[in-house]
Amino acid sequence: MMMAMRILARKTLTAFVASTQSDQEAAKSAFDAWYHEAEQAQWRTPADVKAHYRSASFVGERVVFNIKGNDYRLVVAIDYGRQIAFIKWVGTHGEYDKIDVRTVQYGD
Repeated sequence: MMMAMRILARKTLTAFVASTQSDQEAAKSAFDAWYHEAEQAQWRTPADVKAHYRSASFVGERVVFNIKGNDYRLVVAIDYGRQIAFIKWVGTHGEYDKIDVRTVQYGD
């Protein structure tokens, strides 16, 4: 029996949405949708992620999701074997351009 994905550091998403100045409801809806979809997922390989999220990018061991029409970016490290997705970073598209996806850590 395959287990569903466990998402770690959801508070990162809720804190980011709470800090969003404009379009907060739309941002909340978009991040909630990603969270619930990911929570139900059974990703075993990057191809499984790509099949559901065609715009997802893979940088090293991390996955970058485009959220809300690419207004936001979400960086996640996935342990496929243990079915754990750890949220490493969330921000606007502009903020994303200033980080190193391979090394950014939760709280940076």
